[in-house]
Amino acid sequence: MNIGRVSPKHKKCPFQKSRTSSADFAFFASLHVGQHLANFLLHAVRIKLREDRPQLLITLLNVILPLLYFALVWTYGKAFFADSLSAERIKTPALLGVVLIHLLYLILRTVEFDHPPATTAFEVLTILAFSVSVTYLVIEYRSKTKETGYFILNIAFVFQAISSIFIEDLTDVPDVLRSNLFGLHVSTALLGYAAITISAVYGFLFLMLYHQIKANRFGVIYKKLPNLETLERMNFSAVKMAFVLLSFAIVSGFVWLLKAFDDFSYTDPKLIGTLIVWGLYGIGIVAKAAAGWSGRRMMILSICGFALALFSLTFINVFFTDFHKFH
Repeated sequence: MNIGRVSPKHKKCPFQKSRTSSADFAFFASLHVGQHLANFLLHAVRIKLREDRPQLLITLLNVILPLLYFALVWTYGKAFFADSLSAERIKTPALLGVVLIHLLYLILRTVEFDHPPATTAFEVLTILAFSVSVTYLVIEYRSKTKETGYFILNIAFVFQAISSIFIEDLTDVPDVLRSNLFGLHVSTALLGYAAITISAVYGFLFLMLYHQIKANRFGVIYKKLPNLETLERMNFSAVKMAFVLLSFAIVSGFVWLLKAFDDFSYTDPKLIGTLIVWGLYGIGIVAKAAAGWSGRRMMILSICGFALALFSLTFINVFFTDFHKFH
């Protein structure tokens, strides 16, 4: 037996302690440096968050809004197609909540970027989504009819989804677009276009239900939609709102033009297009009161008015007008 020998695996290295101490020192030094670096970065992030808080909130709302509209459409759809009592109970308060959040988003954009959010096509789309929702909320409250929300709020969802994907945060815009009068003109015009859109939806639903009744098809559309008289009344409410709002938009637009531009043409295609749409709805209102227009005639007029408004808002606005182009 080798009593005095120490097995190699139990033999202690004379430098083991110093190696361990060096490793520990390096580890704790790295940890200390890392902690200071993390604190520095956290402090920098906090300062950045404090400075950019409004823009971060705007970005967050820009992401959240399409999701809220999707949830809203789903709620109205569940109430319409599945007869969900819970969805029926919460859908109107949910709509009001989304409208208020969307209003906060528009106010924040206006304040942070120092101009109304209507200088690009994608800013206009978010105002259109808001306008469609507000106009429908007013009509729903006045008519006490909630069955058409699914069809109308789908439009608001599509508008907001496209806007959220492509919108840009612009701070450098022409001074004429920072005018409050310009903001009033655009707001009333887009609310008018939203009412036109809703009147067209009611016109389409009226015609769809009318043809289903004629064909003796009594499915979910027949069971869940309001009757033809109610759809006609809701359509006419939207038509009157569109006419009044476009009237304000035209008047405020002319006042703004006189202040913003030294020379402009009254024959600008966008002006002519807007006046044609406004006149078409005015003729419809007079014809209904004086000549008793009703039913399919008014629905077809609403759909034609929407087609003209869409053509004016897109094709004419981009390619033919001098001062209505989005910047």
